Amino acid sequence: MKFLEKIVHNMEPKFTKGGKLEKWNPIFESFTTLAFTPAHVTSKGAHIRDGVDLKRTMMTVIIAMIPCLLFGIYSAGHWEMVAATGDRSLDFWVDGGAKFIAGLAIVLPIIVVSYGVGLTIEFIFGMKNGHSLHEGFLVSGMLIPLIMPADVPLWMVGVATAFAVIIGKEIFGGTGMNILNVALLCRAFLFFAYPTAMSGDKVWMSGLSENMANGAENLDGFSGATALGDLASFISDKPVFDNLDMYYNNYSFMDSLMGFIPGSIGETSVIAILLGALILIVSGVGSLRIMLSFAIGGYVMGMLLNLVGGNGFLDLPPHFHLVIGGFAFGAVFMATDPVTSSQTATGKIIYGFLGGLIAILIRVLNPAFPEGVMLSILFMNVMAPIIDHYVVQANVNRRLKRLKTT
Repeated sequence: MKFLEKIVHNMEPKFTKGGKLEKWNPIFESFTTLAFTPAHVTSKGAHIRDGVDLKRTMMTVIIAMIPCLLFGIYSAGHWEMVAATGDRSLDFWVDGGAKFIAGLAIVLPIIVVSYGVGLTIEFIFGMKNGHSLHEGFLVSGMLIPLIMPADVPLWMVGVATAFAVIIGKEIFGGTGMNILNVALLCRAFLFFAYPTAMSGDKVWMSGLSENMANGAENLDGFSGATALGDLASFISDKPVFDNLDMYYNNYSFMDSLMGFIPGSIGETSVIAILLGALILIVSGVGSLRIMLSFAIGGYVMGMLLNLVGGNGFLDLPPHFHLVIGGFAFGAVFMATDPVTSSQTATGKIIYGFLGGLIAILIRVLNPAFPEGVMLSILFMNVMAPIIDHYVVQANVNRRLKRLKTT
């Protein structure tokens, strides 16, 4: 590595101001600082001596998402086989190698499109404005595929990624200046612009809609709905299940916890998400306050809705809400975004609690939009500066009163 680092640093003068390749400096600097320690360091004055910079922080988040990614790849392959056979009783762990390869063929192109479109836009803005690649998209580029349904068209991923990076990030000044989570903005754009590709019964299993269109006999009466989709039907005149006991036969708590249910690529396995949460908490990158308060807020709202009751969705036990849909993934990887979340200690608790509370409220009371986590976190992103303002103001007022009494 020292040999390669020396070669790279010897090339640096060509990319600095006055060099032949000066205009390509943002790209050169992005690659070199990602792989090696930057050549320019602080030479005088007080400064923090720490090997962890923003790029390495982002890499820690990516490492935390690897369990979700690996499980999501396997799960996508499993549900593709289910969609091909119409048999939802297929053993999840049988033919593991074939399922992983099939899932990789589904997920990898989405990742390539996400990073390809996003990084290209980042490089264009970097060259235009004369700065290196903004590190934030290293995480957003992986989050976007994980929150997508397996059957999403690749061109939609590209269009939504471009919209999220340009409108949600670069227009505000790049990484650290955006007010909304880029990955969630990407999903919100797709949901409202192309709702049939982001909701319904046919988008969660790759190839299901195509097989149905071709008139596959084994798929007559087959549904690829998620747990939330079936729960939302309890509010309609013709629910999928007559009672919650029938629902539990299809979606047990343990199946939901492990991830043996249809859903977005990286959001189904709470176990994999918790492994990522552990990495973020131990490394100090993720906020435990936000994660816990988000879960508590969702649980409290679930209990309040139980008191109202009246249908299967309202009567669902609160702990079920924490393991279905994108609730756990949102609490760990979305709500904790250090740029768009609250910054004060008390603000983090308020931000997380209200986020979880509103997520379950939207999920249950709006049958047309059973997954409320996305809208809840985006709303709290907007409210985060206001929360921090009032927390700081309350601290100032408390200290002023203390000074007056002394």
